[in-house]
Amino acid sequence: MTGSLDFFERVVRASPAPALADFSAHESEPQPDIHPFDSRNIHPDFPRKVRRLFDDGYFAEATFEAFKWVDKEVRRLSGSHKFGHAMMMDVFNENNAALALTPMIEQSEIDEQLGYRFIFAGSQSAIRNPRGHDTDLDE
Repeated sequence: MTGSLDFFERVVRASPAPALADFSAHESEPQPDIHPFDSRNIHPDFPRKVRRLFDDGYFAEATFEAFKWVDKEVRRLSGSHKFGHAMMMDVFNENNAALALTPMIEQSEIDEQLGYRFIFAGSQSAIRNPRGHDTDLDE
């Protein structure tokens, strides 16, 4: 598991993107005493359920639970009564942000706020929302 996470980290953080042949599965040995959440600075306030699901190999379920928590945390911090995509588009709105991530004075700061607005809204649309309404009865 840790080897595949290391591989993913090297691919997504490499610039420019290297060929898959450039990576060796044995390039770095995992450090067993450091949890992948800790070595990757995953938010420490995620519910314990998220880490348990991840540790047991239920990655989709862990991701779903993590994004449910993100939705609730943003609602708590912003005081919004909305949820999901609509809430994220509203509370991170660069013109009237309930949650301003930057001072939004320079264009680059406005762009960063706008980028996170769409990252948060997109995560709710693509990760939390579909999995919250679909049921797989074949499992």
